Amino acid sequence: MFGRKVAGLAAAALIALGGVASAQDMAFFRIGTGGTAGTYYPIGGLLANAISAPPGAAACEGGSTCGVPGLVASAVASNGSVANVNAIMGGAMESGFAQGDVAAWAYTGTGIWEGQPKAEKLRAIANLYPESIHLVATKASGIASVADLRGKRVSMDEPGSGTLVDAKLILAAAGLAEGDVTPEYLKPDQAADRMKDGAMDAFFFVGGYPAGAIAELASQQEVVIVPIEGDVATKVLENEFFAANTIPAGTYDNQAADVQTIAVGAQWLTSADQPEELIYNITKAIWNDATRTQLDAGHAKGKMIVKENAAAGLGLPLHPGAERFYREAGLIQ
Repeated sequence: MFGRKVAGLAAAALIALGGVASAQDMAFFRIGTGGTAGTYYPIGGLLANAISAPPGAAACEGGSTCGVPGLVASAVASNGSVANVNAIMGGAMESGFAQGDVAAWAYTGTGIWEGQPKAEKLRAIANLYPESIHLVATKASGIASVADLRGKRVSMDEPGSGTLVDAKLILAAAGLAEGDVTPEYLKPDQAADRMKDGAMDAFFFVGGYPAGAIAELASQQEVVIVPIEGDVATKVLENEFFAANTIPAGTYDNQAADVQTIAVGAQWLTSADQPEELIYNITKAIWNDATRTQLDAGHAKGKMIVKENAAAGLGLPLHPGAERFYREAGLIQ
């Protein structure tokens, strides 16, 4: 059924383009992202546009984007890191984004993947940008630290999200369990709506700043970006995939000062079963001048996606196609 649907889409696209290429010349490549109010989704859209070059598209030299000839890529909303890893391993998605900790645990069968089959075919295309851990609270709640979450109504994000994984780690570092808060499991835009209604005290979100749902909420209601620092941060930073991070003053309305937090890398993953030449060409397309322009103009986090960091902080192997590109570019030995 899925094959017939793809074939139908390809045929329709070719008709629209005047039959300039055969169906064999077109390939589809999905990027699993996250919720539409987060950061993965818009970044996924930028990268999908950058690597796409459908049959009939203007040549790169003609001023168009320098994508992979015949490739039609799309960003697909999802529950996030864990869901994307499972979709890649199950063949339901060609690629997807995940936090660096989730990716490494899945590949090695450790951490949250303890007792589950290792995702041994999981491979990296690129490390993208640091994801800041946001803890957002209403000013009226009086929450000023992670410890203050005890007894409060807290959204941990949806099952399948990397945010839920890290929210549990942060609570544990503060000596709290899920049972010490009144947990809910909502995406940040849903949690923000509950806050506006007075039905939520705080929520976690792991993603690049500024996050759309948080920016919208802060423009309508007084909220606090709660620091994750001190002993709590020290305990979480014992995990090699995390780093100290700062959300700069003014990132969100009424945020007068820098907020100290921690961050984890956002990584673009795929399967070892994806063809080497395809992933090589996709990786090459990520790092050309046309893509650089799109990333710089398209999102605040786009500026932080740089090839010098593409192979850094990975807890799993690069895909052979990506590895070949980075070796040729002198980025790895």
